Amino acid sequence: MTLTSIVEIIWIVSALCLIVLVLLHSPKGDGLGGLGGQAQLFTSTKSAETTLNRVTWTLTALFMGLTIVLSAGWLNQ
Repeated sequence: MTLTSIVEIIWIVSALCLIVLVLLHSPKGDGLGGLGGQAQLFTSTKSAETTLNRVTWTLTALFMGLTIVLSAGWLNQ
């Protein structure tokens, strides 16, 4: 398995996780509060939304960074 293949797998997994996280966001600001029991994992709904935002932004940065690396062909040298 080459380095390019490993990076592509991480890129695909980050894209799928990013899709799921974006769908968890509520347009009304409820976020994970609409899922009922899942909001119990956090101390409050605001904490859940803050955590969800941080994870989403982290995955976005990872996805965009890997997109640039893969499209530029820096690993194919």
